[in-house]
Amino acid sequence: MPRQDPGRPWARPLFFNTPSQRVALARQQLFEEGQRPSGLVPEGVLQSWLRCLRQEPRTSRTLSFDPVTPSRLHSALSRNRPLLSASGEELQALEHALSGTDCRVILTDSEGVIVHVTHHPLADQPLLGVAARLGVNLSESAVGTTAPGLVAHTGQACSVMGAEHYYDCLQNFHCAAAPIRDIHGQLAGVLDLSIETRPFGFDAASLVGAYATAIENRLLKTQAREQLVLQFQAHPDLLDSVQQGLAGIDDRGRLAWVNPAGRRLLGLAQHPPHEDIGTSLGLDLADLLALSHHAQPQARRLDNGLTVWLRVRLQAPDGLPRLQAIGGPARPSAPATAVPSRPPEPSSAPTTEDASQVAETRHPLHEHSRQHIEAALAQAGGNITRAARALGVSRGLLYRRLKSRIPPTGPD
Repeated sequence: MPRQDPGRPWARPLFFNTPSQRVALARQQLFEEGQRPSGLVPEGVLQSWLRCLRQEPRTSRTLSFDPVTPSRLHSALSRNRPLLSASGEELQALEHALSGTDCRVILTDSEGVIVHVTHHPLADQPLLGVAARLGVNLSESAVGTTAPGLVAHTGQACSVMGAEHYYDCLQNFHCAAAPIRDIHGQLAGVLDLSIETRPFGFDAASLVGAYATAIENRLLKTQAREQLVLQFQAHPDLLDSVQQGLAGIDDRGRLAWVNPAGRRLLGLAQHPPHEDIGTSLGLDLADLLALSHHAQPQARRLDNGLTVWLRVRLQAPDGLPRLQAIGGPARPSAPATAVPSRPPEPSSAPTTEDASQVAETRHPLHEHSRQHIEAALAQAGGNITRAARALGVSRGLLYRRLKSRIPPTGPD
């Protein structure tokens, strides 16, 4: 702490040069003097302190870090199988990147229970070795202010360094965490980096944020069943990166979900409405269906005027990357360098032909499925085998589509 004037022991120094000095003063003001510290610690940390203070005023409490019951752990692991599956490759890559450090990679569920953790047998981390175990509850109510607990409570990325932790026994900890959200926008899990006895030697917040985004993108694409998944960015090299925009189009041709990068590119609110894509994005459903047959990204202009490179994939429940039986018939699209303008607005008195064309572009995906299957059957002379071969699907799948999606043509 900065030295005080010996002649004025009551006077506090005006400036604090280091973060540790500011945190020490904040703890003194709140925990010893009962005053709310202002501007000394991040607001999220301060709010967490206040919540913890109401629950347990003794910051000297010793934490046991006992795992949850076996039944609760089993339930958490079963419930979070999609999250664990989506995070597998990214966790392995992150652990490899951190193999030369003493950092622990921790993945918790939405309630703060650890469902994956890096094992560091040689690291000199007496307390972290106990805390970072499968099934330990790192929620704020269990262990006070920590980065994973704070993210689980607020849903916002944060870092908690040293004495910013609520309990005294955790003041040698440094942790940075970021949220992972599902297709419904709900918190699915928290990715955390933690280290004991010394600060991070790199920007842990940026690193954990990037890997959390990569896991989230994998989870979103996995959960987007029977949806058109759009990958888009202003530069094609950014597709498949953590900076890519992702969006899902449901079987009614509506915008079902958008990831944060996609919302920024589209200029959408936090939770986009389920609007027709022509209204929300200025894109044409028939064009998107045609793009699902292209491996290379294509340039398209959005309703906000921004030109993006777009790749479209149809997520089929049986794992087929391109299920033509649901998509409309492929038609030639514009060259990758060409940016087609938006289709003209219909006049106030459209002709019958114009109206039918407009209606055709707004048909849901299952309507395109019916039309495409009927067209393939007609071209094959009613031969199921040839029609299935032309569509690139199995006969069994085509039979199921015919049974479940095509209404009977006979009399009622």
